[in-house]
Amino acid sequence: MTGLPAWLGWMTRGRPREVSLRALQAGDAEALARLHAQSFRHGWDAAEFERLITNRLSRGLVATDGPGGAPVGFILLSGVAPEIEILSVAVDRRRRGAGIGLKLVQAAFGTLAAQGYRTVFLEVEDGNAAALRLYARTGFREIGRRPGYYRDSAGAPVAALTMRRDIA
Repeated sequence: MTGLPAWLGWMTRGRPREVSLRALQAGDAEALARLHAQSFRHGWDAAEFERLITNRLSRGLVATDGPGGAPVGFILLSGVAPEIEILSVAVDRRRRGAGIGLKLVQAAFGTLAAQGYRTVFLEVEDGNAAALRLYARTGFREIGRRPGYYRDSAGAPVAALTMRRDIA
């Protein structure tokens, strides 16, 4: 709704703006740590994200609330062509269900294919319904299981599902 007269600004207040995507940047560590902590029982801290962001093998995209807006999601990957692994995908809890994760994964595929990557791997906790729907929707298939790799909130062992998707 750009180009509206100022007096119609109330029409966009309180509604999230269209998500924009940009490359991961060194200054994103704090925001990514916050988003990750909202999404996982064992969130990574800002120092871990700084290490990952500066690693030459890392790639990633950040979804922002409009151009130049605050981060509302990210995808972080690591690997050496032709293979790469999704390390994490997280979306702000207030923005889940709006297709941001899907947009991040699909955009990453295009960027990765252009950089010579052919296969994407990931591990996901068995029972993480939202993540499993996202990965199924984007063409991943299960290729293995690691029993007891994770622990649920009660401390019980949960399998990690290993998944793969070819992008070229």
